[in-house]
Amino acid sequence: MTDQRHPDIEIYIKNRSLEEIEHWLRQRFDVLNIDFTQGTVHEYKAGLADATIPVMIHEKVVGKAWTSVWFKSDKTLWATDLDCAARAASDLDTQIRCIASGWADGDEPDEWWKVENGEQEKIQWRTS
Repeated sequence: MTDQRHPDIEIYIKNRSLEEIEHWLRQRFDVLNIDFTQGTVHEYKAGLADATIPVMIHEKVVGKAWTSVWFKSDKTLWATDLDCAARAASDLDTQIRCIASGWADGDEPDEWWKVENGEQEKIQWRTS
């Protein structure tokens, strides 16, 4: 992983409810407003200083255990997916996964970071 800021951030949270994830987001951002919800897909606007960050939460995106949280901006509190995953794993006391590299040609699509209990490990995670 590079130290370069990612253009967006996506993490996968294990076994946490929408309410727990919303509570975590409210602790991290100045404002969290819901824009849209339908079934297991929820879209928000998170406010942080001068920035408005679109956030999409998709519950049960991988099996029944995993919820995707996608920050569609580079203006988040974290420079990289791994930075966000580490913070979320600590705050939510659960396992978090994020892609090990970007989505560029030549990247291994099944290589992920598994973050849990303060430890980070690269794993192979086939989500389909």
